Amino acid sequence: MADPVRRGLLVALRAGPARITDLAAPLPISFAAVARHVGVLESAGLIKREVRGREHWLSVRSAGLEAAQEWIAEQTEFWSVRADSLAARLARRAR
Repeated sequence: MADPVRRGLLVALRAGPARITDLAAPLPISFAAVARHVGVLESAGLIKREVRGREHWLSVRSAGLEAAQEWIAEQTEFWSVRADSLAARLARRAR
């Protein structure tokens, strides 16, 4: 998800399923590079591929995004509590 190409692919797929060739066309990288990014997103469970004849169609897997959202929420809560504790401690020290 940190790579802007991967985020761009996910944004493009919000409009609905698309062929890899259509997703790759506007990008300034090779088709092979796009295919590698697609592989990473598939491995992460964020997209799924459906082969129709010779065409590979991609779509977003909402379950994969939900898992990512849960992880982000857990991390946000974890670090917010620690940041609040640090701020309180620094305030006490300043007094």
